[in-house]
Amino acid sequence: MIIDLPSTTTSALNKKLVEIREQGGQVALGRVLTLVIVADDDAKLEDAIEAANDASREHPSRVIVVAKGARTAAPRIDGQIRVGGDAGASEVIVLRLYGPLAAQGQSAVVPLLLPDAPIVTWWPGAGPKAPAEDPLGQLAQRRITDSAAEKSPIRSLTTRAKSYVEGDTDLAWTRLTRWRAQLVSALDLPPYEKITSATVTGEADSPSTELLAGWLAEYLKAPVHRVKSSSAQGIISVKLERKSGAVELTRPDGRVGTLTQPGQPTRRIALQRRSNPECLVEELRRLDPDEIYEAALHGLHKIAASNGSKPAAAKASAKPAAAAKPKTPRKTAEKSTS
Repeated sequence: MIIDLPSTTTSALNKKLVEIREQGGQVALGRVLTLVIVADDDAKLEDAIEAANDASREHPSRVIVVAKGARTAAPRIDGQIRVGGDAGASEVIVLRLYGPLAAQGQSAVVPLLLPDAPIVTWWPGAGPKAPAEDPLGQLAQRRITDSAAEKSPIRSLTTRAKSYVEGDTDLAWTRLTRWRAQLVSALDLPPYEKITSATVTGEADSPSTELLAGWLAEYLKAPVHRVKSSSAQGIISVKLERKSGAVELTRPDGRVGTLTQPGQPTRRIALQRRSNPECLVEELRRLDPDEIYEAALHGLHKIAASNGSKPAAAKASAKPAAAAKPKTPRKTAEKSTS
């Protein structure tokens, strides 16, 4: 069910939510968090809502979508409430802010937050340079960006490394989970030898490839070379050199990977690219700082490019000089017994 409330207020939206709960049986008691989605592009907005609906089956949430309308228009809020089949296991509130209100997303969101529930802010498209300093990012314990959705993915990754604050994460990092699991599993098998060098090959503007190289550089304590390729999308291969022979994981078609290593049979592995809903589900499972992601950002400056020079990320630092702890406002406009 979709209910449109043009030229509305947050108070009217709250009142309508209570009415829906009383008349239709939808409840907020089982909501485990509030997910704030910031998306100005209509296509990305609908894709993000669909991803949140899929994720809500594991993480029932109140989803608040903030979209900016024309800044030259008269100030108003066009609201929309989605429940039931149009909202998965969540309730979705879409706010489109016009005129001066377009810059007041935080003020519009605060009255709609669930009391005493964690807050996650997600930018499915272009995100702020410093998520923790953004007004909507300041509300959240966890801030999710996606460098792959930026116009300059590698440059945005470098910027995020400089502005990193505990609670920041990136879907470009989440897409690496299967790659990291396979590489760690391979190194858990004998012979237990030190890696002397590593080569990571992938698309030139793939932030996931860059983060994988940074992660290896940080934890292997060995030279890591980043090779840029145009033959395929995303990550293509990882090669870990050691005395007895190389461990190599390749995925030329974006779907099936091949793992080869000395003394072991060649294995074919399902290594297809992960969808946004799948990545979002994984990120919502944890609200604590991701120290491994922070370490991968810190490792970016250790990567050697294929031509022997340092990439732009060499100047990045994952350690901010000082960062204020994101604050969580108290919400009083709606009562709950959860």
